[in-house]
Amino acid sequence: MEQQPQTQPAVRPETHYIQGDLVLFRDVERFWLGLPAHTFVGRVERSWTNVQSGKLLYDLTELSGNHARAGIDPDYMRLLPATDAMHDIDTAPLSEPDTGAMTPAAVAWLRQHLAQDSTALPARR
Repeated sequence: MEQQPQTQPAVRPETHYIQGDLVLFRDVERFWLGLPAHTFVGRVERSWTNVQSGKLLYDLTELSGNHARAGIDPDYMRLLPATDAMHDIDTAPLSEPDTGAMTPAAVAWLRQHLAQDSTALPARR
């Protein structure tokens, strides 16, 4: 008798989000129906447990329109780390004479900084 290979079920990592976390989330019904506008950026407002399923769910505020979204399944959420959001500023070529080589976020940061104190640039690292 031939022995069948042993398989193990896939284990999904369990992530817990806290109030104020910025996340990318997907409206799963819109996604599977092939409808546009199914992925959003949101801020976690609270978490709660569904009494029927026992599943931990989240209430979010959709940042693009300040809409409340209730009962979001964390399987369809991903944390948006600050390091990713700030990468373009952290790696901006500040020594470049052409500001076109900088990303718009880096230019915006420089303009804001210079507007606060036009006498000094940030210290070089």
